Amino acid sequence: MPSTPPSRPFEPSESPSHDSDSDLDLDAYELDFASENKGNLNGQQTTASAASRTSRIALRTLRMGGLRRASKRGIRGYGELGQGRDDSEQNPRNWSDDHDGAGGSHEDDAPLLGGHQRSHSRRLSISSLRLPSFLSGNGKLQQQQQPDGETSEGQEENSASDSRLVAVGSTQTTRFPDNIVSNAKYTALTFLPVTLYNEFSFFFNMYFLLVALSQAIPALRIGYLSTYIAPLAFVLCITMGKEAYDDIARRRRDNEANSEEYRVLEFSDPQSRPASARPHRRLLKSDSHNKRASRRQRESRHDLTDIQEEAEDDSDKPSSFVRELQRKSKDLKVGDVLKLSKGQRVPADVVILQSYSVDTHGSSSPAKEVADEEMLVILGGPDMDAKGKQTETEPPRDDTASTEGAGETFIRTDQLDGETDWKLRVASPLTQGIAPEEFVRLRVTGGKPDRKVNEFVGLVELFPTKQDALSHHSVLQQDDNHHSAPLSIDQTAWANTVVASQGTTLAVIMYTGPQTRSSLSTSPSRSKTGLLEYEINALTKILCALTLTLSIVLVALEGFQKTEGSVWYIKIMRFLVLFSTIVPISLRVNLDMGKSAYSRFIQRDPGIPGAVVRTSTIPEDLGRIEYLLSDKTGTVTQNDMEMKKIHVGTVSYANDAMDEVKTYVRQGFHVQPTTDPSSRTVLVTPSSNVPNVINVGATRTRREIGSRVRDVVLALALCHNVTPTTEMEDGSEVTSYQASSPDEIAIVKWTESVGLRLSYRDRRTMTLESTETRRPVVRVRVLEVFPFTSEGKRMGIVVHFHDDVANSGPSLTTGEIWFYQKGADTVMSSIVAANDWLDEETANMAREGLRTLVVGRKKLSYQQYHEFSARYQEASLSIANRDAGMQRVVSQFLETDIELLGVTGVEDKLQKDVKPSLELLRNAGIKIWMLTGDKIETARCVAVSSKLVARGQHIYTVAKLQRPEGAREHLDFLQGKPEACLLIDGESLQLFLTHFRSEFISIAVKLPTVVACRCSPTQKAEVAKLIKDFTKKRVCCIGDGGNDVSMIQAADVGVGIVGKEGRQASLAADFSIEQFCHLVKLLVWHGRNSYKRSAKLAQFVIHRGLIIADWLLVGYATIYTAAPVLSLVLDKDVDENLANLYPELYKELTSGSSLSYRTFFVWVFVSIYQGGMIQGLSQVLTEVAGPKMVAVSYTVLVLNELIMVAIEITTWHPVMILSILGTFLVYVGSIPFLSEYFDLRGFVWRIFAIGAVSLIPPYAGKLIRRAIKPPSYRKVQNR
Repeated sequence: MPSTPPSRPFEPSESPSHDSDSDLDLDAYELDFASENKGNLNGQQTTASAASRTSRIALRTLRMGGLRRASKRGIRGYGELGQGRDDSEQNPRNWSDDHDGAGGSHEDDAPLLGGHQRSHSRRLSISSLRLPSFLSGNGKLQQQQQPDGETSEGQEENSASDSRLVAVGSTQTTRFPDNIVSNAKYTALTFLPVTLYNEFSFFFNMYFLLVALSQAIPALRIGYLSTYIAPLAFVLCITMGKEAYDDIARRRRDNEANSEEYRVLEFSDPQSRPASARPHRRLLKSDSHNKRASRRQRESRHDLTDIQEEAEDDSDKPSSFVRELQRKSKDLKVGDVLKLSKGQRVPADVVILQSYSVDTHGSSSPAKEVADEEMLVILGGPDMDAKGKQTETEPPRDDTASTEGAGETFIRTDQLDGETDWKLRVASPLTQGIAPEEFVRLRVTGGKPDRKVNEFVGLVELFPTKQDALSHHSVLQQDDNHHSAPLSIDQTAWANTVVASQGTTLAVIMYTGPQTRSSLSTSPSRSKTGLLEYEINALTKILCALTLTLSIVLVALEGFQKTEGSVWYIKIMRFLVLFSTIVPISLRVNLDMGKSAYSRFIQRDPGIPGAVVRTSTIPEDLGRIEYLLSDKTGTVTQNDMEMKKIHVGTVSYANDAMDEVKTYVRQGFHVQPTTDPSSRTVLVTPSSNVPNVINVGATRTRREIGSRVRDVVLALALCHNVTPTTEMEDGSEVTSYQASSPDEIAIVKWTESVGLRLSYRDRRTMTLESTETRRPVVRVRVLEVFPFTSEGKRMGIVVHFHDDVANSGPSLTTGEIWFYQKGADTVMSSIVAANDWLDEETANMAREGLRTLVVGRKKLSYQQYHEFSARYQEASLSIANRDAGMQRVVSQFLETDIELLGVTGVEDKLQKDVKPSLELLRNAGIKIWMLTGDKIETARCVAVSSKLVARGQHIYTVAKLQRPEGAREHLDFLQGKPEACLLIDGESLQLFLTHFRSEFISIAVKLPTVVACRCSPTQKAEVAKLIKDFTKKRVCCIGDGGNDVSMIQAADVGVGIVGKEGRQASLAADFSIEQFCHLVKLLVWHGRNSYKRSAKLAQFVIHRGLIIADWLLVGYATIYTAAPVLSLVLDKDVDENLANLYPELYKELTSGSSLSYRTFFVWVFVSIYQGGMIQGLSQVLTEVAGPKMVAVSYTVLVLNELIMVAIEITTWHPVMILSILGTFLVYVGSIPFLSEYFDLRGFVWRIFAIGAVSLIPPYAGKLIRRAIKPPSYRKVQNR
C-alpha cells in the first residue's frame, strides 16, 4: 500500500506568513453566491486510505483556508488544508508522515450527506472568514463587477441596497409585513367602490341607473323616482350581499391558517430573569457543559474550535435567557426563531439555524454531537494507517439515531414547486455549534424578497454581543469574537414547505406574509365573472336597441312633430323610459338566486363529499369548460411509489411472482449453521457462494437465476441514499425511511418485503439484515456516493464489504470493493456492457407507465480504487470546471464495462378513478394539459399510466431547448402531427413563450394533450392566461399545492384539491374538492345542469317582460310568476347516469347553444306574438278601455306564463308542481280583492279563447321542431 503524502510543514505562529492572513484569503469565485455553484454536494466521506491526505471542498464549494486563530492558541501542527491534527499540542511527531488521524468521533449524525460534503461543511465553523470585496462592508452583499465593468443581472439583484439584515431573536429596527395569509378580494375600504365598479361595468346595470337618473329631469319624468331607484338598489344589495358573504367566508378560512400555532423561542436579558428560572437556563446550557466535560474525561482534548472556545470562556455569562412559547402564525415576525417538528408546515420563509433529534434512549445532545463531529474533522476520521490497519472501531448500532444531529433535516416542497423529492437542508456549522442562548448574537443577511424558489444568497455572522448584531453599522472584523459563514438554498425552508424528518429544527424567519416566495409566486385574487354574464350583457344591449328602435318608430309615426310642448327627441327618450321595463331588472336577481341554489346543490351532493363552493358567481362556467390544466403531484397521483416489476435478464417478476424472489433471497442470504461459533458471525458478500445444501436438486438455470436475483436485490438494497429511522408510536417502535427520492424509498421497501432489510445507515456504514432471522447478513463501509442529478440521471455508490461481524474494519487491501449504479435507461444503456434485452424490457415497462431504473455493478481492485480516489480527490480541489472534472474521473475509472444486473419498474400510485375520469373528460371534448414541476421522466410515466396519453399515441418531446433557432423545426413538426402529445420542459416552454408566443399557442391548443414539466408557478399561470386570451374559451385549472395557486387564480374556473400537507390551493380556488375523480361530477353533472338551468331561467325572465300597469307588474313578476320560474333551477333533462354514460352531451354546451342569439330571437318572437295576441284579443273581446280588459289580459298573462313553464319542464319535481299549483291558487284567491277589475260574466271563455290562441302555435312549433331535429337528450333517453 503506498504511503500517504507527507504533510505540509507547520510554520510557527510568529511567522509573518501567518500574520499576513494569507491562509484566510478566499477566492472570489468560491464565495460568489450569485454564480451557480454546482459542486458535488453529496460526495461521500473520503476513504480510509485517502482521508489523511488533502481534504476535499466543503459544502457549496467553500474552501476554508488556514487556521490562523487556532495556531495563535499554540496548536502545533497542520496537515495540508488543516487536516491531520493530533490530540497533543506539544507533540512534534504530529506532523510525521505516518500520522493516522485517529481520535475522531464514533458518532454518525449525518448519514445522508456525503462525506466529501460533510467533513468540510463542519470545517466552516473553525475559521473566521475573510470575505472578498463583494461581501464586505457592513456585512452586506455587494455587487461584483464583471471584467468589462458591467454588473451581471444576478449580482445586481443582491446588491447592498437590496440586502435584508435580520437580528436573530430580536425586535427588528425595520418594519416588515405581517405574516398573514389573505385570499380575500376586498377590504373594508375597497369593498364598496370595487363592487359598485364591477356591477356598473355591466351595461345591464348601467342602463337601469341611467333610466333611474332620468326621472330626476322634469321633462323626462313619467313616474316617481323611487319606483326606478328602489328596484335597482334592491338588485345591487342582493348582488353585493352575495359578494360580501363569499369574501367573509374566504376570510374565515384564511383565519384558520393564520391562527395555526407554532412554538417560538423568546430571548430575554439574562440579568432580568427571575431566580426561579436560573436552573432552567442551566438546563438549556447543559448540552454544551456536558459536551466539554465528557470530552475532557474521554480524550483530554485541548484543540477546540473557535466557537467552542468562545462558548467556554463565556459559559457563565449567557447572552440571553431562552424560554419557549406558543404564537399564532399571523403574529410571527421577522427575526423570530421557530421550533419546528415533523409534519409541520413552515409558516414563513426561514433560514435553518439548528436541527437535531432527541434520542429516546438517551443519546447525546445535539451540541455534543456537533462538537464531536467538528473534532472528528480536525483530528481525522476513521482511517487506516500505512499498513492498512483500521485505527477505529465501528460505531455501535443505534436504530434510534437520526440524521439531524449534524444539522440536517428533510423538507417536502411539493406544495411549493410540485417536486415530489424530499429536499435535504443543512444548518450552517456556525449556528449548529452554538447554544440557543447565543442566537441573539447572530445576524443574518439575505437578498431582497423574490420569487426564485431555488436560489438564495446570504450570510450569517456571529457578533460579540447582541447590541452589535442589532446594529446595522457593525462592520465585519477579523477578531477572536466574530465569525461568519455563507448561506445558500441548502440552509433555507420556504413558506408552505413541510418538515419531513424526525427531530427538531430551529429556524429564524427571514420573509413574512406577502414577501414570501410562495406569495410572490401567487397572483392577486380577482373577481371572476361567468361567461353567461357576458352573454346576457350582450343580449341586454340587443333589447335596448329594440326599445330604441320601437321608440323611434312610434315618434316617426307622428312625423317627428312637436306636440304637447315636447320636441321629438324628448319624446324618444320618454318612450325609452317607458319601455325600459322590457329589459327586466329582476333578471340579475333571479340569476343570482339560481347561482346560490346551484352552489347549495354542489355542497350537499353526497357523491362529492367535502366539496366547497368559494365563488358562487360562476357555477354555469363549470358546464362550458374546454381546456383543463392539471397539476400532477397530489392531483393526478397520490405521490406514493410502489415497486411493481423487476427484470433480471431472462425472467421478469411481478405481482404473485414476487414470492419466488423471496425464495431466492432467503436462499441467497442464508448462512448454513454449523457447530463452529465463529460461523454465526459470517456475512454475505457478492462473492459468497450459495450453500450447497440449498442447491441440491436445483437445475443449473435455476441456480443462475437465483444468483442473479440475489445480486440485483443486493444492489438495490445498497445503491441508494435512504436512511432508516425509528420512532415510538403507541408504545412500540416503528421504522420508517427517509430519502430525497420516493423512488428509492419504494425500492428499499420492496427489498425489505422480499427478505433483505436496511437496518442501519450512516455516512460511513450500512447494515442489511434478513427479515426472516433478524440478524445482520450484509455489512458494508460506504466509500463514495455519487448522488442523482437531473443532468446525470443516475446515482452510484462505492462500498467495501465486511466478511465477518467481528471484523468491524477490514482492510481495503483484502476486502471486496464494489461500485453499484442505477439510473435512467437513456444514460445507462451506453454505460453497461453489451446486452440484447435492455432496450426491449425498458420499453415494455414504459408502456405500462412504470418508472424504469437500470441497475449495474462493477468490482474494483484496491489498486483501481486507490487510483480513482486520488484522481477524484484531485478533481474535487479544482476551482475551474470542478463538476465536469469530477464526472470525467468517474466516467473514466468506474463507468466502464459495468455488469448489467436488472431493470426495476416503479409505479407512482394514481388517485382513485383517475383513468376513467380522464377518459370521460376527453370524451366530453375537454383538452387536458398537465403542468408539473416534476422531472420530465416522471411526468412521462404518469401521463402513460393515467391514460392521459392514449395507447399508441406519439409523444413528441422538447427538452433543454436553449436557442430560438432550433424552435422552428419543432413547431413545423407539431404542425403536421395534430394527434401527437407534446412533452415539454419548463426551459423550452419559456423559450417558446418568449420568442414564438402566438405560433406556439396556436399549435398547442389544437393538440389533444400537452404535458409540461419543470414548470414554475408563474409559468403555469402564464399558460392559463395565454390559452384564455388566444382561444376565448373557458379554462379550468386544478391543483392541490401552493405552487398551483397562481394557475388556479388565473383560470376562469379554479378547482383546488385538499392536499395532505396544505390548504392553500383549496383556499384560493373557486371550488374545493377532495379527489380528482370528483371533478367529473362537478363538470359533467353540476356544471351542465347549472348552465342549462340558468339559460332557461334567463329566457323566461326576458319573456316575462310584458306589462299592463306598473303596480300590476310588481305582482306579476313577484307574487304570481316568481316561484314557478325559479323552480326551473330544479329541472334536468337527463339523469346522472346518462350524463356520465354519454359525455358527448357535455360537449354540446361548449357552443353555447342553450342561450344563443338564435334562441334569444326565438323567445323574443314568441313574446311579441303572445303579448300581441293577449293585448289585441283582450281589446277585441272586451271593452277597449276599462277594468274588464285589464282583468282579462292580466289573467291570461299569468296563466300563459304558468303553462309556458310547465311546457318547458323536462323532469318534474314536487317543488315545481307545488309552485305552479300554489301560484294559481294564490291568484284565484286574490280575485275577490280585485273585484272592480273582474266581471265573471263572460270572463272564463274569453280567458280560454285568448290563452289558446297565444299558447297553441308556440307549442305546436316546438313539437314540430323536436320531431324534425330532436335534441340530444331526447335521443339518449329513447335508447
